[in-house]
Parts: sequence; structure tokens; C-alpha cells
Amino acid sequence: MNILVTGGAGYVGTKLVKELTAIKEVNKVVVYDNLSRGNYNLFLGEPIVLGEKIEFIQGDILDSRLLHKTLDGIDFVYHLAAKVTTPFANTDPHFYEQINHWGTAELVYAIEKNPVKKLFHLSSTSVYGSSDQLVNETSNLNPRTFYGVSKMRAEKHVQRLVDQDRAIIIRSGNVYGYSKSMRFDAVINKFAFETNFHKKITIQGSGKQNRAFIHVNDLVHDLGLLLTNNVAADVYNLVSKNLSILELVDVFKEIKPDLEFLFIDQHLDLRNIKVNTDLKLAQYLALAESKALKEEMKLFLETFSY
Repeated sequence: MNILVTGGAGYVGTKLVKELTAIKEVNKVVVYDNLSRGNYNLFLGEPIVLGEKIEFIQGDILDSRLLHKTLDGIDFVYHLAAKVTTPFANTDPHFYEQINHWGTAELVYAIEKNPVKKLFHLSSTSVYGSSDQLVNETSNLNPRTFYGVSKMRAEKHVQRLVDQDRAIIIRSGNVYGYSKSMRFDAVINKFAFETNFHKKITIQGSGKQNRAFIHVNDLVHDLGLLLTNNVAADVYNLVSKNLSILELVDVFKEIKPDLEFLFIDQHLDLRNIKVNTDLKLAQYLALAESKALKEEMKLFLETFSY
């Protein structure tokens, strides 16, 4: 089978490409990325595989002509290409709308005109917005950021393919952990960097706000399973932990007792979101078993060069 990964040179994509190339049924993985983040780490270091299993196409998700051409001979598509900038998810609405919403629309239009078997669309639990109750796939969507709105609108296009049994939507929690193509704007990754190099963590708001998280290794493992298992076309949450910001700080202080922390706008109670970890997707897949956060963070801190 031949696989296309949009955003394949990004934070999640770099690890997913390696995961997919290790699957024996996969003949070719096409990485489609515009390299807008200036991230070339996928192309560096030890070879991922021998032979001609990976092909790179530098292209934009809004380039409909190139998308149609690239989809020729493709069996499955993983759609990861997106503008993701935490914590500034409520700035630059034009780019969120163009890339996350209309970029997804272009891809769906192209797939509808090609014999692609299935699209695996990576969405986000940010589409739920804020809630004091545990949310699941049946909860109302109420995004509170431009990013969340753009992901919700993207899902509406993908839903056409879901209705045709040709797509699966995965709403991922906040992704964290080491990847060659790192993001240090995500909260846990940012805390790890600050812990290691500044010995001081900055906390936005009261720190009582909860978020749903998933380690990047667990995410790519579970995404890879979609390829070789018969999962019903539907919408699925994919998270492993619900943690408050203060709980994260406590873990880092356990590892580094001399760690300091600084609150910014401590009087603010920021939005809260917790996702039910009794996952609907588990009825189809043997999902990755998440490690304890302290163990994960020890391993993460060891990846820094000094």
C-alpha cells in the first residue's frame, strides 16, 4: 500500500513517517510538506529505511493541482498539515482559516476525485472549547480559539468522507514528548525546556486549568494501527491523561527540587477541558499503554544535549 502524509516533516509527522515505514504492508510513504516551520530534521541523521520507501514532495496544502497529482496511486492519507501555534491560538485568524479549514477542504475535494481508500484526519480536542464536565465524542462542539474553530470547520468537510466510509477523524489531546522535529510552544515541552535550561517555569493564569494530553509516541503508535485494523468510519478522541498545569509543575519539581516557578496573571482562571479517557477507539485497537508522567519527563529531559 502507498501512504501520503501531509505535514509529514512536522512534529508528529516526523515520528509517524518512521512508524509507517516499519509496517511491512507499506510499500511507499509520500511526505507532503511546505516546510513553512523551517523544520528539516526529518531529512537528517540516521536513515529511516533502506531503499526507496520514502518520497518527499514540497508542496502547499492549498495547491489543489499538486494535491491531485500527488494522490495518484495513493491508497491511504494521513492529514497532519495544520497551523498549530500554542499558546497563541487566538491570533492570526486568517492563517488558521486558510490552512486548517480551507487546506483540509482542498484535500477532501482532491480525495473525492481520486480512488483513495481512506483518510485519517488528525483533529484536536480544542473543538470542544471549555467545559467543567468530562467530554466525549457526543459532547457539543464549542471552540474558544481561532485554532479550535478552524479545526471544527475542517471536520465538517471530512465528515462527507466519513459518511462514505472513507475517513476517520481523530481528535487528539495536547501532544508532548521528544521528536526530532520539536515544538517548544506546547505546554509540557515548554516546561521541560525551561526546567532544563532556565531552572524556572512560567505559568499562565492560576495554573488550575486542566488539559487533555497524549505523548507523541503513543499518538503515532495508535495512528499507525489505523492502517492495518478495521476501524469504523467515525469520530474518535485520542488522549491518555487529564492534568492541571499545577500538577505538571509538581512533577517537574519532583525531578528537579530546586526548580522555581513564576505566575503570570495568576488571578485569571483560564479555560478548562477534560476528556474522558475511556476511549471509544479502544474497542477496535490495542492502544498504546501510557507511562507515568514522571517517568516520561525523566526520559524527555535526558534527550537534551546538556
